[in-house]
Amino acid sequence: MKALLLFVLCFSSFAYAPDWGRDVRLEKGENRENLYKLSNEELEEIKEHGIKHALKWPVDVTGLYIPYDAFENFFELKDEKFVNFVLTTLGEKKFGVDSVESFFQWLGLNPYNDENATGIYRIPYPDGERPDYYMGASIVDTKWGKGLTFSCATCHSASLFGTSVMGLTNKAVKANELFVKARKLLPLIPSKMFQKVTHATDGEVEMLRRSRKNIGAVGATSPMVLGLDTSLPQVALSLARRKTDEYATKSKLTQIFPRFNPLETTVADSKPAVWWNLKYKTRWLSDGSIVSGNPIFTNFLWNELGRGTDLRELEKWMQDNPDIIRELTAAAFATKPPRIDDFFDISRIDIKAAKRGEDVYKDRCQKCHGEYQKNWSLPFSGLMSKSEQIKTRKVIYHEETPVKDVGTDPLRYEGMKYFADDLNELKISKWMKTVVEPQVGYVPPPLDGIWSRYPYLHNNSIPNLCELMTPPDQRVKTFYQIPSDDPILDFNFECNGFPVGMDIPDERRIPEAFFDTSRPGLSNSGHYYRIFTDRDGNELLTQEQKADLRVFLKTL
Repeated sequence: MKALLLFVLCFSSFAYAPDWGRDVRLEKGENRENLYKLSNEELEEIKEHGIKHALKWPVDVTGLYIPYDAFENFFELKDEKFVNFVLTTLGEKKFGVDSVESFFQWLGLNPYNDENATGIYRIPYPDGERPDYYMGASIVDTKWGKGLTFSCATCHSASLFGTSVMGLTNKAVKANELFVKARKLLPLIPSKMFQKVTHATDGEVEMLRRSRKNIGAVGATSPMVLGLDTSLPQVALSLARRKTDEYATKSKLTQIFPRFNPLETTVADSKPAVWWNLKYKTRWLSDGSIVSGNPIFTNFLWNELGRGTDLRELEKWMQDNPDIIRELTAAAFATKPPRIDDFFDISRIDIKAAKRGEDVYKDRCQKCHGEYQKNWSLPFSGLMSKSEQIKTRKVIYHEETPVKDVGTDPLRYEGMKYFADDLNELKISKWMKTVVEPQVGYVPPPLDGIWSRYPYLHNNSIPNLCELMTPPDQRVKTFYQIPSDDPILDFNFECNGFPVGMDIPDERRIPEAFFDTSRPGLSNSGHYYRIFTDRDGNELLTQEQKADLRVFLKTL
């Protein structure tokens, strides 16, 4: 019966195909939350499968696997010399990476929510039972044995005050740093030594050899600050280690002598985007540079270029697995943001202040970020609970996603020009009908769930909304990003975001989490003049109006 239902769901989902063309427009107030125009029952079933794909990486031709059983055995070894060698090479022994669990914690992965979680916080377990590993870790059966790789949830799920949220940007992820360390470590591990000390099977040894071979086609760079992502330069530098034919064929010669790309030294960091904004958009990435094509296609291509995967094999996998792609796409587009009253008492929201802030928003922000129609504007809204009153009943975003230059750090959007042509010339890109066109500026995103998306701007350079509403020359120049564990210690409710101007305990001073806005690519300038000022630079808003605006933004 279940198989029949899945057949019916897949068949019916093919009845409607979304338009991914460059000329697509969304009607005013339209969104693509139900991307394939499914019934409610169908959508829920497809979403369930799609989220499982986001948790368990489905691309079985992926270039990099860690032999999982041998990996577990490694941490139980008594051969301290070998353990010390590997951990010293990784450079993380001092941070306590002495078990598989601590490795996942170092990587910044988050635990699965309990079985009793509800609503958007009910995250399905990939194999039916709550895993003993963390979200983003993907343990799959391969022909060589159990392999560990990493899924969408690595970067696109995060812990918010102890609750994991699917689609939220991971502020603590070290995925890119892991590739840097893998490039350093893998070539140094002899197969015989690996098998001897980890009791690896012949299949696992072959898995290691395969990963060691593929890592040669990977170019990786470390993010400037914890929480930023260097996937863009990783794709560019990985392409530079391949031939220039239409399948970017791997070659030992180009791996030894890669083509120079400016992104070897130029910073192009940005944070992973939240998923629930996808439903409103027609252009993708923070700079809107992908002007056509399904963004999930791009997700697969970029991930696999950064894992040394053969593009002919990837293209065949994508052609053979349209249902997986559709399910993941449907799930990503249907995600919803966390609400502030899920985490803080609703009494802390002053609705009168929020309504005043709504007027400020309409005057200063709505033109770029869209309109948010609130329940409190409905007739008889006074009969609703306070929680119902603050809900957004409709979002009216742009018919075509715009790109705006508001003076923020340009290095990320400039980075696209260094490899856009290489991407567009790939045969797989032409099959996907994905086109990349470098832009000037960034997409002013929809603001759903903006309260949970701190720190702000594409490069995380502004810790909270108070700082965003402060003239750039007066903004804080340095701050620590800290985990969102404690809603009192880790979150400034008034300013909405990281606390600044306070002492951070030494045990929480993680070097990679220190933000210095004087460094390249991390500037906190922009997004102020002619937004909060007139053309002559005169302030348009009082401190009270800015405070009201922040209250309104918390309700989105």
